[in-house]
Amino acid sequence: MKLSILPLCLALLAGLTACGSSDEGELDIALIGDEDAVLTSGLRLSGPAQHVRGATQTGLVTLNAQGEVVPAIAETWLPTDDGLSYIFRLRETTWPDGEPMTAASVREALEDALEGLEGTSLGHDLALVEDVRAMAGRVIEIRLSTPEPYLLQLLAQPELALRQPGGETGPMSLVRREEGDITLELKPPLARGLPDREDWQDDVRLLRLHLRTAADAIAMFDDGDVQLVLGGTLGDLPLVETGPLSSGTLQIDTTFGLFGLQVRSEEGLLSNDGVREGLAMAIDRQALLERYNIGGWVPTTRPVSPGLPGEPGLVRERWVDEPIADLRAEATARIAAWREQFDEGDLSQPAVVTIALESGPGWSRFYEDLAQQLASVGIRLQRVADAREADLVLVDRVARYPAPRWFLNQFNCSLEQGLCDEGVDAEVELAMAERDPALRARRLAQAEADLTLANVYIPIGSPLRWSLVRGGVNGFEANVYGFHPLPEMAEIPR
Repeated sequence: MKLSILPLCLALLAGLTACGSSDEGELDIALIGDEDAVLTSGLRLSGPAQHVRGATQTGLVTLNAQGEVVPAIAETWLPTDDGLSYIFRLRETTWPDGEPMTAASVREALEDALEGLEGTSLGHDLALVEDVRAMAGRVIEIRLSTPEPYLLQLLAQPELALRQPGGETGPMSLVRREEGDITLELKPPLARGLPDREDWQDDVRLLRLHLRTAADAIAMFDDGDVQLVLGGTLGDLPLVETGPLSSGTLQIDTTFGLFGLQVRSEEGLLSNDGVREGLAMAIDRQALLERYNIGGWVPTTRPVSPGLPGEPGLVRERWVDEPIADLRAEATARIAAWREQFDEGDLSQPAVVTIALESGPGWSRFYEDLAQQLASVGIRLQRVADAREADLVLVDRVARYPAPRWFLNQFNCSLEQGLCDEGVDAEVELAMAERDPALRARRLAQAEADLTLANVYIPIGSPLRWSLVRGGVNGFEANVYGFHPLPEMAEIPR
């Protein structure tokens, strides 16, 4: 699928020199987020935090501007024929403290990163890593319990950076930190695994990152104070000027991932799976998404994004061609029947369902539209600030790799994030034990079908990610992960 903003954002003014050139000197970038969130040392990273971590710290491999896996600490890699082992040859370099980067020290750093992710959804994705071994010279081996075609994409995540005391392991250093701003610079070529050059500094520039709210970031872009804004979500989109006189270009990332409602309540109205299915029936997804005027943003009733690479087509959308009026009539009947039997409140008033979602004009618009739709089936949607007190939580999360297992792992019962289905978790484990790709695909499709019928998650579409990009900025490309590596933007093309 291909997303485009409607009406089309004309980039007529994108290259005006009055807005400043991005080819020389510093490149000013606004990241949407505050300093505590973006510069966190933890392993739960927002999109903007991933950009900074990916620039200053790195793992065996990383992602380029197109979202492809490229070398980082490992200069080459080779999977075995059975897919159960990956051999990585490390580049010859040192840790930030000057100690040699050996296979043994890299193994230890990788094991620390893996251990730190235990108990997270990314940790579940990496549970197939059975052993990490240091071999002769600068070679390590990662052994898997079963083949994982997307192991490299997982290892490229910023959370898998190999960190050591004494400085950054990534291609960039944080050289200056001021209130609300940080400055990054590329390291010398040898430190980045490249051939040395005397004049290398002629082809690089500093990156000055401004950590701002969405409104302030957009205002800086409109005023020509920054050439790039990163980290936009649906919550901020209404703030963006999308008309033909816009001072820049709005770029939409075509992502896979989760955008929908996760059920948290184990009591009351939503404890009944038939009622939960009724809520899923009542939502007119097309109408919700059309409000934002994004061409190609496809609604879905599936917990796994449709159109994944190599999808066998074993799972279909729900309620295809069924009129929304008929679906809402069924939802109304189910809700009324449950209330008549179990609700001790005033049945003349709508049932109250609470929802937690972040602040922002886009989220407020989404809430208002969703509340209006659910009112048609006897539900009064009420917004709350604390997700722990909510019946529903809005999930807006980009997939780390485009495969069904990522989606299914987001609802693993061990994460304790809401209602779940232990049978789905067991089906996923059985699927990953299958060596035959066709049998694995069938089991994962069954797990998706079971998760769908459990109605613990109500899908709506895919996550929306946007950036504002001045015409003179190089090194930026929209991609499926919504991740835009900063080091490539620090290189001046000649």
